[in-house]
Amino acid sequence: MTRDLTQGSPLRLIAGFTLPTLLGMLFQQFYNLVDAMIVGKLLGANALAAVGSTGSISFFVLGFCMGVCSGFAIPVAQRMGAGEPSKMRRYAANSAWLSIALALVLTAATGLLCRSILTWMNTPEEIFQDAYRYILIIFLGIPTTFLYNLLAGIIRSLGDSKTPVYFLGLSSALNILLDLCLILVFRAGVAGAALATVISQGVSGLACLWYMSKKFPILRMTPQERRPDLHSCRVLLGMGLPMGLQYSITAIGSIVLQSAVNGLGSACIAAVAAGTKLFHLLACPFDAMGAAMATYCGQNVGACRLDRLGRGIRACSVLGAGYSVLALGAMLLFAPQCAMLFLDRNEPGLAELQALTVQYVLTGAAFFFPLSLVNIVRFSIQGMGFGAFAVLAGVLEMAARTAAGRFFVPVLGYSAACFASPAAWICADLFLIPASAWCIGRLRRLYPDQTPQPAPLARPARAASGQ
Repeated sequence: MTRDLTQGSPLRLIAGFTLPTLLGMLFQQFYNLVDAMIVGKLLGANALAAVGSTGSISFFVLGFCMGVCSGFAIPVAQRMGAGEPSKMRRYAANSAWLSIALALVLTAATGLLCRSILTWMNTPEEIFQDAYRYILIIFLGIPTTFLYNLLAGIIRSLGDSKTPVYFLGLSSALNILLDLCLILVFRAGVAGAALATVISQGVSGLACLWYMSKKFPILRMTPQERRPDLHSCRVLLGMGLPMGLQYSITAIGSIVLQSAVNGLGSACIAAVAAGTKLFHLLACPFDAMGAAMATYCGQNVGACRLDRLGRGIRACSVLGAGYSVLALGAMLLFAPQCAMLFLDRNEPGLAELQALTVQYVLTGAAFFFPLSLVNIVRFSIQGMGFGAFAVLAGVLEMAARTAAGRFFVPVLGYSAACFASPAAWICADLFLIPASAWCIGRLRRLYPDQTPQPAPLARPARAASGQ
């Protein structure tokens, strides 16, 4: 059930690993889109704006959770590539203990603070209560976020990118049914959409847990391997926390930007909400490429196949460039029709909402290739063990979005909000591209003999942090 990414053509391996991962992410985005479509068409633009206004703070918290889980999977991938199954199982067990602790702390903290955060973000009064109900339920579902993302990350780190897709397909279908049932039958409003998301993600996580217990003998642990281990926890936190902080630091800029957009009125909020849903769907291939590169680089560093790192990054960049051109062409032709997936034809001011949504999507699509490089290069660096560099890239993205929210949106209005993310991607690329070359060079100096053999995790991690 496992897959070795240290042998064979990098382009073929990365493409083969990316496609199933992409399908899973499309399922995930699909049920996010369904939420937006059902909320926008059945509950109206104000409800859509309420859900959309929570997007940045949701990403701040849930992005941290997903980043931590992705980081926890890297030591598993490296030990898999190094051929050390006992150490791999120890890392898998300790990642579970750490995830339980983090889930409990984050759920309690965010549940208590979410009303204050929405107030600080200048959430308009007419959508405040719906926004609060939605984000509170999402935050109470943080344990399900950890459950699915940790288990899916471990499965992918073993080279199996297909299995999580099947369970996300099941989750997507369940989410749609629950959306319709809770909103149409039980009149639960935006709270019903949030409940549907949490429940469906929990189901997919439990399905992954069941599958791992049945189909991965390599993960069957001895009592000693299951025990909490301080060294393993330090290594996992050294990988996971920088990746989680990278998402959260990036999200701080998004929160500042969202606060500025909230000051432009409900029409702009709803347009950004609809545009963001569509944009995330279009960007799924870049996320899948990033996930593939984290596993690819992790396994090859573990096997000391350092000659394959640069080749893999270049091969994946070619895939990113090709998709960027295709996606921009599709949006130039079909962006207005895609925008109507989220808007009610009877909505007052429909023409303005549609135009604002199209503007947001086309502006981002024009800069898809810089976004592809952000994902490909950043996750490659993380897979190599240099998580601190990913945090620095997140700081640059945060600075660009914060500047747009604080200085440009109040003066230039909605157009500045549309260009904020492309500016953030370019700033990150200017740092990440030379940083990736430095990381590969550093690993070659640390391990001049590139024959397949176990490579200690700690040395690249210490080098990345400047120690």
